[in-house]
Amino acid sequence: MTRITTTLSVNAITLGVESFGDDDAPLVLLVGGTTMLSWPDALCERLAAGGRRAVRYDLRDSGQSTTADPEAPTYTLRNLAADAAALADALGGGPAHLAGIGVGGMVAQVAALDHPGTFSALTLVGTRAVAPGPPDEDLPDHDEATMSRLFAHPMPDWSDREAVADFAAAGAEILGDDPDAARAVAARIWDRTPGPAPAVQMANQLGMVFSRLDCTPRWRERLPEIKVPTLVVHGRRDRFFPVGNAEAIARAIPGARLLVLAEAATAIPETAVDEVAEAMLTLGQGAAGTGGGPGT
Repeated sequence: MTRITTTLSVNAITLGVESFGDDDAPLVLLVGGTTMLSWPDALCERLAAGGRRAVRYDLRDSGQSTTADPEAPTYTLRNLAADAAALADALGGGPAHLAGIGVGGMVAQVAALDHPGTFSALTLVGTRAVAPGPPDEDLPDHDEATMSRLFAHPMPDWSDREAVADFAAAGAEILGDDPDAARAVAARIWDRTPGPAPAVQMANQLGMVFSRLDCTPRWRERLPEIKVPTLVVHGRRDRFFPVGNAEAIARAIPGARLLVLAEAATAIPETAVDEVAEAMLTLGQGAAGTGGGPGT
């Protein structure tokens, strides 16, 4: 299997990109959460084995992409959505299957709405339909007890790789994710971060840039405009974005399929990779789904 790591320039910025599979295979564009490593290697490899070209990339101010000032971003959520569309065009191969995880799922929703001709399918993992901050009254917010435990955990020395990895492992345990997997990913993120500046390291690990990002205008009310086959994936045990957020997205997008992972929290666990990959590979084939049913 071909696996290539590179950078591409779009919209006057540079994006860190990693491609799995053959260049002429149908494109699955994976929008990262904090970085491209939000998407497990095993899932990318499984998509490539299924005949797709899986391309994951770092958003601005993360990984190998252009880093300016994560504490005061001058771009908006819509700029990030435009980056996804421009990258899909640059990679070629016709309309792409767009997938976003976490905050990347917010980017993916806006990209599908603002650039409908660029994308042929949409997968949204562990996300919600409103910007960072307080949710709408009908949507469940972060679990209070979990957030209290997270905020009580002291920040690490961001220049210390091992301290950062331990911090990530402790946070994963609080969230219900695999701490060993989180530790390994955090170390890889640390290694890929361009420079030891604390603000940059924190942005890569925690995605703090999104709390400062201009996410207007709202897009939730526009979700019924999405006409491409859509898969909504969410962990039943997610305490950060409780599963009611996924249910609301699936109800709003016509024909969306809701896949609830019974044993998952915020991350895609290794045990769920095959199930998620199969659902993505078959998206749009046969019946579209029930639009917000109970899932599995």
